[in-house]
Amino acid sequence: MAGRVIALDVGDVRIGVAVSDPTGTIAQPLEVYRRVGYGPDSKYVKALCDRYETDQVLLGLPLNMDGTLGGQAQKAQDFGRVLEERMGLTVFYQDERRTTVTAESVLISGNVRREDRKLYVDKLAAAVILEQWLATQSRQKEE
Repeated sequence: MAGRVIALDVGDVRIGVAVSDPTGTIAQPLEVYRRVGYGPDSKYVKALCDRYETDQVLLGLPLNMDGTLGGQAQKAQDFGRVLEERMGLTVFYQDERRTTVTAESVLISGNVRREDRKLYVDKLAAAVILEQWLATQSRQKEE
């Protein structure tokens, strides 16, 4: 699959956002959005998709460590349904277990101060989610 993909690390308070390049191979952290509610949040995502000329959205799916769906994963899927049904977007999901830990590690190794990390961790986690998904898509093309 070619084209841009918008990736979201959806939390209760913030949404980390990343975007792929036009060829769908490189992930770039973009921004952090403060949540308001399903209506405004879905309009924000739709506007992002319009800006980057895509209808493809990747949501991080926060599975439990045993791989089962928990409350947060259900919230992500509920938001995904809103994006599909109300905004007409195509939604994909990627297991996001440990992506925030990975993002935190990157920020720590980059000597980002503790107070500043929360400004970056969500969008960096979204980029990690997107990188993992893009790598999976690339491997599937090769098979």
